[in-house]
Amino acid sequence: MRLRTTGLRNRLLTRRTRRTAVGAAVVLVLAGMNGPAIWGYASGQYHDYKINQPGYKAKNGHWDVVDVPDEYRINTIHAALLHTGKVLLVAGSGNNAANFKAKSFRTVLWDPKENTFKNVPTPKDLFCAGHSQLPDGRLLVAGGTQRYEKLGGDVTKAGGLMVVHNENPDKPMTFPSGTVFTGRATGKSFESKDAVLVPRAKKDQDKDGKVKVTVSTARVYVEALEKGEKYATGLTDNYRIDGLKGDDSRNFYGIANKLSFDKKDFQGIKDSFEFDPVAERYVTVDPMNEARWYPTLTTLQDGKVLSVSGLDEIGQVVPGKNEIYDPKTKKWSYLPKERFFPTYPALFLTDKGKIFYTGSNAGYGPADKGRDPGVWDLGNNSFIPVPGISDPDILETSMSVLLPPAQDQRYMVLGGGGVGEDKKSTARTRIVDLHMDRPRFKDGPDLYAKARYPSSVILPDDTVLTTNGSGDYRGRSNSNILKAEVYDPRTNSSHAVADPLVGRNYHSGALLLPDGRVMTFGSDSLFRDKDNTMPGVFQQQIDLYTPPYLFRDGRPEIKGTEPQVVKLGGKATYRVASARPVAKARLIRPGSFTHVTNIEQRSIALEMTRNGSSSVTVTLPKDPSLVPPGWYMLTVVDDQDTPAEAVWVKVPVVEK
Repeated sequence: MRLRTTGLRNRLLTRRTRRTAVGAAVVLVLAGMNGPAIWGYASGQYHDYKINQPGYKAKNGHWDVVDVPDEYRINTIHAALLHTGKVLLVAGSGNNAANFKAKSFRTVLWDPKENTFKNVPTPKDLFCAGHSQLPDGRLLVAGGTQRYEKLGGDVTKAGGLMVVHNENPDKPMTFPSGTVFTGRATGKSFESKDAVLVPRAKKDQDKDGKVKVTVSTARVYVEALEKGEKYATGLTDNYRIDGLKGDDSRNFYGIANKLSFDKKDFQGIKDSFEFDPVAERYVTVDPMNEARWYPTLTTLQDGKVLSVSGLDEIGQVVPGKNEIYDPKTKKWSYLPKERFFPTYPALFLTDKGKIFYTGSNAGYGPADKGRDPGVWDLGNNSFIPVPGISDPDILETSMSVLLPPAQDQRYMVLGGGGVGEDKKSTARTRIVDLHMDRPRFKDGPDLYAKARYPSSVILPDDTVLTTNGSGDYRGRSNSNILKAEVYDPRTNSSHAVADPLVGRNYHSGALLLPDGRVMTFGSDSLFRDKDNTMPGVFQQQIDLYTPPYLFRDGRPEIKGTEPQVVKLGGKATYRVASARPVAKARLIRPGSFTHVTNIEQRSIALEMTRNGSSSVTVTLPKDPSLVPPGWYMLTVVDDQDTPAEAVWVKVPVVEK
């Protein structure tokens, strides 16, 4: 029987070989007749065949397109994994001025396991907000868009900053949107575009009993009542506020410098929300003290959240006024001292409770201020620079990641570009070990290409997947990069994996899912052709990357997946089925990604004890700076680096 089977196989192979040879000859003839078009088609067919072979997948992984119904397709700007296993996809107005004008703000909740979708009412334009995981599993979302930018040629009404003053220590006052300010010197009138609250003036009494009153101020954006150059001003003026009489007309007034037709940047909002993953809705909490567009939110060791930078209500970078959100009180409070950062700075909580700024950032701020990496102590506001980073002038739109395991406190900065729309970009990666006596960056292996906007995701096998990006600002000049690679911190080496399906640059990102796959989203190219003549189209496609470890025979399985609450320093036991020995356990914080920034993700090594062949006991570290409170994915990995599908674990706040 074996001989007959072998003979049959040989005959089939002979026929297949003959067919292949004939097919190849036909392709060659057609290629000669039709040139590059046929050859390109044939090459594409072969590529599709190759990437779907089991051996290729086992070595390089595989990409698939998520089937998203039309009604749920949005311009995803922000994505966060929730402890329900669902992914929150946030567009807000989606970088679309028409949506903003129509107040069409979008959020979609996606269940990757069932591939189901749900539209979620979105209370404000959360486009370009900041977000961070809270201890109870809610997602804090703060800031967003008050007004879209206008380039110099598009500004039709003179406008700018009005500083509203209050000299009355006994009376605050709110001025509604549309309040008119008229210059005492010029007689020109401007109206506020938003409501503004001016607090009461400050009153102090010295030791001699003398009372000193210090004027209070608030800022608001104003525009001329009419279009035209004649309504602009070129000097500082004092403005009376229409409708005020008596003492109020003297105590409340405005002061503005030039109100002109200069470019108007995006403007931020103060609004804050918690997204409840169980009720699947946004819940309003107290607003921030500062309006912020492009802020970074960093969860601290006590579960509170640091909010830093962003463009304010008049389109200027917040001048170092940083604040803290308390999830218990739902309120914000300023840090006592100021420190300036450009927008979306990469700020990581270190295992000593300090904040490490890698130098990565995205978008706005002067080229010579707040760009240097360093360790920031929130307690005394000290900042110790960390030297040695290569290409320091092209860190904007670079990616930063805390390399696994988090205990090692090694950070990697990948790629980056010049400030603003600068054409420069870099393929460099830079690594620093904060446990060194004198931390200093050293170069790691180069990326697959010079890349702005690369997306990096920590995988459960202690490697880092990096994908996509573009060589120029927002993919300009057809510079999208269809490459991906995996970096192994243990060997300080990278290797290429399967190429992504579409280009992704500005407004794109990636997240690790509990089953070990990686989702990628977004891309907002400025143009869609090499000559930069055709406006770009937002990439609404969502893709899933299945890493090589999911194409191996068998993977560990954690039995009994009910979520557990495990305190720092505590233990938890799990039943595990695995064909191969379980080698390690990891606690992975769910990601929250936007604008080349995902400072939430971290993978923590757990002490693990095998209880025979059917269960393991894991012990959590005791340091809340290493394991900030919240929900985590817990997984075990076998001796071939194949991870189990993760289960959810809640780490509570350490009570003092």
